[in-house]
Amino acid sequence: MFKVAVIVGSLRKESFNRKLARALEKLNHPKLQLSFLKIDDIPLFNQDHENPLPETVDRMKKDIAASDAILFVTPEYNRSIPGVLKNIVDWGTRPYGKNVWAGKPTAIVGTSPSSVATAIAQSHLRSIMVTLNAIFLGQPEVYLIYKDELIDDTFNITVDSTKQFLQKFLDGFSNGIEKYQSVK
Repeated sequence: MFKVAVIVGSLRKESFNRKLARALEKLNHPKLQLSFLKIDDIPLFNQDHENPLPETVDRMKKDIAASDAILFVTPEYNRSIPGVLKNIVDWGTRPYGKNVWAGKPTAIVGTSPSSVATAIAQSHLRSIMVTLNAIFLGQPEVYLIYKDELIDDTFNITVDSTKQFLQKFLDGFSNGIEKYQSVK
């Protein structure tokens, strides 16, 4: 069983991406144990406060370090990543030399009502994380156009083709983690 830290890049209670993350959790993934990281209590990054790290940041970094992989589930804000997500990424690298992202198999998914979904945000996040030495699953890419009827009130995907596509994504992510672990 691979421990996957799930980071939802939105703080909104009814976030489309939180719903997507919960729907992914309900799909069949026998080798993945999804664990949602709490990020709503992480302060804005300030180098003046990195030694010692705030307790909430220390908790977050320990949760990431204890995981086998990372799954970002993010919206797109103003053609980029949400500020809360950039804040998490920055804290994950501090203090200098204590980068918890390095060597972690990582994937990104996202949904938005926009016709380009979250493609630009994912591209920005991928370019940031690659420089931090995260190991990325490149395929399949998931840029899901959100519609109200796509995920029901109990977080089930209601469209069979979307459900199959997301299952294929989870299977690929699981296989990628397994391959990485075998050569590590």
